[in-house]
Amino acid sequence: MNIPIAKTVFTDSEFEKIIQPLKSGWVVQGPFVAEFEEKWSRFTGIKNSIAVSNCTTALHLSLSALGIGTGDEVIVPSFTWVATANAAEYNGAKAVLCDINLDTFNIEISHLQKLITKKTKAVIPVHLFGLPADMNEINKIAEENNIYIVEDAACGFGAKYSGDHVGGFGTTGCFSFHPRKAITTGEGGMITTNDDELAAKLRAMRDHGASVSDHQRHHGNKPYLLPEFPYLGYNYRMTDIQGSIGASQMNRAEQIKKQRIRIADKYDELLKDISWLKKPFRNEKFKHGFQAYVCLFNPGKINNNIELVNEQRNRFMEYLQGKGISTRPGTHAVHMLSYYRSKYNYKDSDYPNSYIAASCSIAFPLFPGLSDDEFDYIAQMIKSYKI
Repeated sequence: MNIPIAKTVFTDSEFEKIIQPLKSGWVVQGPFVAEFEEKWSRFTGIKNSIAVSNCTTALHLSLSALGIGTGDEVIVPSFTWVATANAAEYNGAKAVLCDINLDTFNIEISHLQKLITKKTKAVIPVHLFGLPADMNEINKIAEENNIYIVEDAACGFGAKYSGDHVGGFGTTGCFSFHPRKAITTGEGGMITTNDDELAAKLRAMRDHGASVSDHQRHHGNKPYLLPEFPYLGYNYRMTDIQGSIGASQMNRAEQIKKQRIRIADKYDELLKDISWLKKPFRNEKFKHGFQAYVCLFNPGKINNNIELVNEQRNRFMEYLQGKGISTRPGTHAVHMLSYYRSKYNYKDSDYPNSYIAASCSIAFPLFPGLSDDEFDYIAQMIKSYKI
């Protein structure tokens, strides 16, 4: 038995669709990217979707389009993939770290409020592992302090807050199509916004700042004339090959979402009597999309000795690896990474909940196509383990 942490499952539909841009000869951003964008907007209920090369560029482009730069501060959770913080630093702004709530792994609202200064221009809440952040509270803080919200919804496919899909609560939302995500185009990302003017700016800035795209120009009545460039832009375009894969996968988006929830439900049932694994937070208001199923290991012992629990977790992960079952930490704590530790002189204890989450979290295999036999085997191995 060899069970990965995640696995991309393509169907005949994707294989058939990917041939179409190759046959057409138009493989850069074009009609299939537009189709993917339209389907993404329909699925999320958000007015504008702008496809880009990945979620990191989505975050960077969002901050750039909002004019955030040198001397500004952007608040980000300290327990998140490093790209969230990096996006702020790319623009010359400072990524100001905020600790998390250990129950949800999302940004701690009480800490966020204390971090606002005159230099704060934006906050990037992360819907980590597919669980929505508390957007009502974050929106209140943002409105009171006149700051932007850029949602890091890299894991946010299928996640809903108070009945609405994430990515539409902030100024922009940023999604990922990396192979570990529910919808994948290999690499790829999407920016969502209900602001039409901002959407037009983002579309230009992803394409070097051009006033019209190559596809629009080549299929217009004057293809020989180059466009105007009103913005400093980037080459953050998605290819039509990627767009064709994404557009095809969106035809089974609801099915993919249901499969992930079904597996999460099975994990919940499995772990209900295992006290040394704390299950993910679930609540009707915070509708989990389950990009990952992440638990806290041995939570009752953490406050006494984080290092000991970390060693116990690592032994458990090694045991499962030896049985052919892949696991991972939930993600890393930004303040514990050498670049940020060195630049800002952080200590592990500066963000205690993020330190705990990085040291003691564990993600189990979750992907559509995980068979009942494979799940039963995972269950057997977890149940038989003694800490």
